[in-house]
Amino acid sequence: MNRFENQVAVITGGAQGLGFGAAKRLGSEGAKLALLDMNEKLLGQATKELESGKIPSLAVQLDVTDHRAVKDAVKQVIAKFGRIDILINAAGITGNSNGKKSHEVDPDDFTRVWEVNVKGMFLCCREVLPHMLKANYGRIINIASMAGKDGNANMLPYASSKAAVIGLVKGMGKEYAETGITVNGIAPAVVRTAMVAGVPEDVIKGLTDKIPMKRTGEISELAALMAYIASRECSFTTGFIFDASGGRATY
Repeated sequence: MNRFENQVAVITGGAQGLGFGAAKRLGSEGAKLALLDMNEKLLGQATKELESGKIPSLAVQLDVTDHRAVKDAVKQVIAKFGRIDILINAAGITGNSNGKKSHEVDPDDFTRVWEVNVKGMFLCCREVLPHMLKANYGRIINIASMAGKDGNANMLPYASSKAAVIGLVKGMGKEYAETGITVNGIAPAVVRTAMVAGVPEDVIKGLTDKIPMKRTGEISELAALMAYIASRECSFTTGFIFDASGGRATY
């Protein structure tokens, strides 16, 4: 099945975790890929793996909070592929305040988490949207979190930033609802990624215990969901947050 033949997907945080999982899934279905990530070493490894599968790809090392870098990255994608059909914003951090109560949170850490998780997402959407508008088509997927719905304790910077992502999805989805562009989000519960590896194990256990399936999610499961949301089949859903929580949330 080549649902994404002749389509170009830009994926932030694309060298690892959910971003790379989505890249492999969309690439296996015909997409050309542009991976944007801070980690130059992982970008090289990711690109090598994709190219070994004969998946056309472009790797751009950047910080998503740097507006100029984001603008330049989008220009590189257009120069190489000529179009952008899909944007998946998977770049994100939990910060260094996990396990701390609000009065213990470092203000600089709070700011950095919001810069990456919210401002970075906004900047990438802002630069990609004009190209989608010209084509009267586009699919944007922003990675939120169950923490943004439920407000996880002792994860204030991360949880509050992901709540903001949910607001961004809902507002942006309405703005572009008549343009052929859909904007949706995913709210995963715990998925074993490198980002989650930095969270204290007792916090992870507490979050996993809330999941009715009593297990963490798999990257491949999230990638399959993203592939549907990114496809032409998902044409009457926008401004929506897809639950991927093993039953933890049904709203």
